Amino acid sequence: MKFFVVIGAINAFLAVALGAFGAHGLKDRLEPYYLDIWKTGVTYQMFHAIGIVVVGLLLSRVAGSALFTWSGWLMLTGIIFFSGSLYILCLTKISILGAITPIGGVCFLAAWILIVVGAIKHL
Repeated sequence: MKFFVVIGAINAFLAVALGAFGAHGLKDRLEPYYLDIWKTGVTYQMFHAIGIVVVGLLLSRVAGSALFTWSGWLMLTGIIFFSGSLYILCLTKISILGAITPIGGVCFLAAWILIVVGAIKHL
């Protein structure tokens, strides 16, 4: 499915841009603790952006697989909740936002499990 390849590539682009912004634009504005959190958000966004591209490629081979489709949506949701909450936490220092982050982590875990199941079932 072309959609997931495009969404994955856009998220990879954003991860690079946000990584550069953190390294250059925020290095003098945030304490090292928050810069490390920012880096975690960027790292997980990039890993899962690549995962979304992989989902798109898997769907080009096994069109219509609900397992792979759900995996792509869960990875995108995970990026929003996990990385997004970390970025907002760093910029606002509102610590309660850290409670949202695990929702994204669970989405990531579920997405990878669906890829495993989909690979066993379809490949």
